[in-house]
Amino acid sequence: MAASVWSGYLTFGLISMPVRLHSGARSSGISFNQLHRTDHHRVKQQLICPLDNTVLDRSEIVKGYEFRKNEYVIIEPEEIKKIEPKTAKTMEILEFVKSSDVDPVYFESSYYMVPEEAGRRPYALLTKALEESEYVAIAKLTMHNREYTVFLRPHEGGMMLHTMYYEEEVRKVEGFGAPDVELKDAEVKVAHQLIEALAAEWEPEKYKDDFQENLKNLIQTKLEGGTIAEVEKPKKLAPVVDLMAALKQSLAEMEGKKKPVAMAPVAAGQSRKRK
Repeated sequence: MAASVWSGYLTFGLISMPVRLHSGARSSGISFNQLHRTDHHRVKQQLICPLDNTVLDRSEIVKGYEFRKNEYVIIEPEEIKKIEPKTAKTMEILEFVKSSDVDPVYFESSYYMVPEEAGRRPYALLTKALEESEYVAIAKLTMHNREYTVFLRPHEGGMMLHTMYYEEEVRKVEGFGAPDVELKDAEVKVAHQLIEALAAEWEPEKYKDDFQENLKNLIQTKLEGGTIAEVEKPKKLAPVVDLMAALKQSLAEMEGKKKPVAMAPVAAGQSRKRK
């Protein structure tokens, strides 16, 4: 199992359990090195003091907060340790809320929460209680020099933890939504039919990153000295003029792509029953 990113205690009421967190997801993809165009050697990035043009070692670097133009207050690692809140080692559940009340816009990162041996029983109890209710737990947690509000939910017999943005971090966009648009009942009806035509079971494994696949093919083609084929570009789009006509045409195309339902074979001498 991958190394944990946090370990400590989860508490609610007088119950506490030792747990650890493991990253639930991470971005993956092809990465490139930066090369000198002339000789194709990797370039190096150096830490240079602009005052005397000296190349610095990382051990010579300190953290500073700019409180005035070009003036800094220096913060040492041990000073940060001194001010860590209790949530650096203890994650306390503050309340339980309805999962439907929490907007996903607040979610930041996902983690698997795994109990240590001594915490397996209370962990199982909390997981089961959450599974049988519509509630999720809200707690506080400090890691990576930041205190997070976190969201705990049951998942596949265990618990997932999601760090959350604070209210002031969620941006408001002027003009978002369309409250003043009037829609015809017929348009809404056809839109519902279009949604039903595209409805499917959620299968995350069927979604792939086409751009990464194209990058892999590009690299392989260049290694083999082949010709790079340009990917078909999308057609130039224009705003829809007749919304109803576009809905009906979309629905017709979707229904045309539907696979016919396979009929069960009928034994000799039997006839199909009409419904």
